[in-house]
Amino acid sequence: MPVISLLTDFGDRDAFVGIMKGVIWKIAPQVQIADLTHWIEPQNVLHGALILGQAYAYFPEGSVHVAVVDPGVGTQRRAIAARIGKFYFVAPDNGLLTLPLEKAEKSGEPIHVVELNEPRFWLPEVSRSFHGRDIFAPCAAHLINGVPLDEMGSNIKSRDLVRVDVPKPRRTPTGWLAQVLMADVFGNLISNLTVQDAGDREIRKVMIAGTEIERFTRTFGEAPAGSLISMFDSSGYLSVCVVNGNAQKQLNVRVGDPLEVITN
Repeated sequence: MPVISLLTDFGDRDAFVGIMKGVIWKIAPQVQIADLTHWIEPQNVLHGALILGQAYAYFPEGSVHVAVVDPGVGTQRRAIAARIGKFYFVAPDNGLLTLPLEKAEKSGEPIHVVELNEPRFWLPEVSRSFHGRDIFAPCAAHLINGVPLDEMGSNIKSRDLVRVDVPKPRRTPTGWLAQVLMADVFGNLISNLTVQDAGDREIRKVMIAGTEIERFTRTFGEAPAGSLISMFDSSGYLSVCVVNGNAQKQLNVRVGDPLEVITN
């Protein structure tokens, strides 16, 4: 059964997400819709790009990922659809697709992008503030129904797409200088240092917000409740955590704050 995923900053208090689903099902009643998340920080395109980059590849081949974190809605920013590797994406051209694009470019996977400028695939009336309903949802439904990308708009070169700047860790004589990319619902602080960056070097100490964390573990269960630890999370990012607690609240750390990683 075909799958469309939805990632937005809409939350679930209002009807926005439900309306998008209704639009999709009117066009493609056979499709399954997966709620990837609707709790991206409002207007935070980088946060949306990071979460989409973590999640998209776990879906069945041919899935359509709709991402709507769109502070530029109603302006001249482009609406786009893309085939990137094995997946389709529908989103504003504001950097939400940065990580899938970078991965495909590194691996040599095919990339095909169009601007969604064929109104016959939109809703009949298009607002200035809800393109998720009026453009992205119907276009995703038509894609899942088999409409070719080339029919939905004009081709765009992938190098011309907007990208977000994902901060990279910086090598130091004693290890790495990294920063907090985001915090998850448990208050775990997720940094931009990956297991690939660290290679075979052992993490000896993490220093953040004036606190030294010397306990590096592979699992939460290796340390007592309340312990401050660092570990590589399920997506391969070095994270600072409190076992059965909330590191963000305990350390009073914000996204963008630095952390120093000492290796062997």
